Amino acid sequence: MSATLIDGKAIAQRIREELVREVEKLKAEGIVPTLAVLWVGEDPASGVYYRSKQRLAAQLGIEFRGEVLPADTSQEALLERIHRLNEDPEVEGIFVEFPLPEGISPEAVRAAIAPEKDVDGITPVNLGKLLIGEEGLIPATPYGVMELLEASGVELQGADAVMVGRSEVVGKPLALLLLQAHATVTICHSRTRDLGAHTRRADVLCVAAGRPKLITADMVKEGAVVIDIGLNATEEGVVGDVDFEAVKEKAGMITPVPGGVGPMTATIVLKNVVEATRRLRGLTA
Repeated sequence: MSATLIDGKAIAQRIREELVREVEKLKAEGIVPTLAVLWVGEDPASGVYYRSKQRLAAQLGIEFRGEVLPADTSQEALLERIHRLNEDPEVEGIFVEFPLPEGISPEAVRAAIAPEKDVDGITPVNLGKLLIGEEGLIPATPYGVMELLEASGVELQGADAVMVGRSEVVGKPLALLLLQAHATVTICHSRTRDLGAHTRRADVLCVAAGRPKLITADMVKEGAVVIDIGLNATEEGVVGDVDFEAVKEKAGMITPVPGGVGPMTATIVLKNVVEATRRLRGLTA
């Protein structure tokens, strides 16, 4: 029997409907949540993400302040722009599109964003808060995965969870969130010996390795929940890190690509804007 599909579009839509109500409440108090997005250079994928946030902000009633900067923008100029947004009392959320052009340090840019306005949850401060369990703004994609799991009724307490991928913005934060939910977590990566030996015992398998169809059916436990975070452009189109057609016949639940984790990420960025607005204004939910 084929796995149950985890419909990221439908779950994201429910979150968006709630955000519309939250934004309306804020506007009734004279507060308009505002997201500033900086896109440096001409990376096509970044352009897609930039415009998706722009459209979604309009749907939710959130003000969008976008700025497209040329590829020859210096690191100093970009950091100065971020500093001005940090100091702007009318901006509650700051998002910088990645990747950045050569010559600009991603680490320096992440560190420059005010943590209280870091709606992608990528600053060292917010990542550090996640590590020690303090309240902060959570990285958007991992947060989105946790929302998918909760909405799908997946029991994480005591479950064996395997995270394939260890990036600072997806793999590591998601592993920490799974741990906070009382799962027993294993992190695998490019130097893991016998990857399949780990993935085959996972009740919940999350994959963010950036390798098309890395996870095959023989690497998945019968009835497992499989969360495919990969997004790879190939000759056959956009595919995930999981061999979807084969794995869906073995898994209990699975996210499609596209239509699974993807719709959640931009939604969570905007959810973080609303959360940041409340915190900056000293409001309770």
